[in-house]
Amino acid sequence: MKSNKNSSRGRQEGKSKAPLNRKTTKKTYSKIKKTPKSDESSGIRLNKYIANSGICSRREADTYIEHGSVQVNGKLVTEMGYKVQPTDVVQFDGTSISPEEKRYILLNKPKNYITTMDDDRGRKTVMELVANASKERIYPVGRLDRNTTGLLLFTNDGDLAKKLTHPKHNVRKLYHASLDRKLDLKDLEKLRGDVIIEGRKVFIDAISYVDGQPKSEVGIEIHSGRNRIVRKIFEHVGYKVNKLDRVIFAELTKKNLPRGRWRALTNLEIANLQKMK
Repeated sequence: MKSNKNSSRGRQEGKSKAPLNRKTTKKTYSKIKKTPKSDESSGIRLNKYIANSGICSRREADTYIEHGSVQVNGKLVTEMGYKVQPTDVVQFDGTSISPEEKRYILLNKPKNYITTMDDDRGRKTVMELVANASKERIYPVGRLDRNTTGLLLFTNDGDLAKKLTHPKHNVRKLYHASLDRKLDLKDLEKLRGDVIIEGRKVFIDAISYVDGQPKSEVGIEIHSGRNRIVRKIFEHVGYKVNKLDRVIFAELTKKNLPRGRWRALTNLEIANLQKMK
C-alpha cells in the first residue's frame, strides 16, 4: 500500500510539473500579426478609384493595373482589390489622379459643334458649351456628328459611360429626321427591321412618319452607335437627311431644355440609368 501511495504521489508530482513546462514554453513565443498591403476595413478599391477619376471603366482599370500602369505612393501596384486610402497618391501612367464626385450633364446640342474634347483645326466643340457645367472633367457619352443636333450626355462616370455605349445594353436612341423629299411608303417599309449598311446588319427598332407633319419628317429609333448610321440608313434607300435631331437618349428627353443649353440630371434620372441592364 505504501508503494502505491508513493507511486500515486509521483504521478501527481509529475502532473504538477507539466503546467510549469507548458507555461515556460508559452513565454518563448509571440503572436505574429500579418500586415496587410492595404487597409481592408476602409478606403476605396483601386479599380473604382481609377474609374471615379473618369479615365475608364472599372473592368478596364483592372487590365491597366495588371499591366503595370498604376502606382500608389510611388510603388507599382498590380494587386487586384488593393484599397486606396485618403492620404495615398495614385498615379496613372505617371500622372496623378484623384476620384471625383460623379457628374451627369445633359446638353441639347446645336448644329456646327463637333463631339470631341478639343480640335486642332480650331472648330467649335461641344466642350465649349458645357465648360461651366462642372468643376470635374466630364466627357461626352458617344457621339453626334457636326450637323446633328439634340441630346448628348456628359459624365465622369466611366462605368455608366461604358454601359450606355455598349451595343449589348440596347440603349434607346430616337431621332427626328428631315429628308430632302417625301419618304415613299414602300421605302419606309424597306426600313422596318434589319437592313445591311456597308456590309453589316443594322436593326431598326421603329420607324414612322411624324404625326401632323409632311411625309418628309420621319421618326426613327435605333440602338446602334455606329458613326453617321441614321444618315447612312436613309441614303441606303435613296434619300438625303437635311436635318437630324436626337430627341430621346436612354429615356432622357429634351423637355424644357432649349437648344444650346445644358442641365444636370435629377437623382431619379441617374438612378434609372444605373438600373439599366
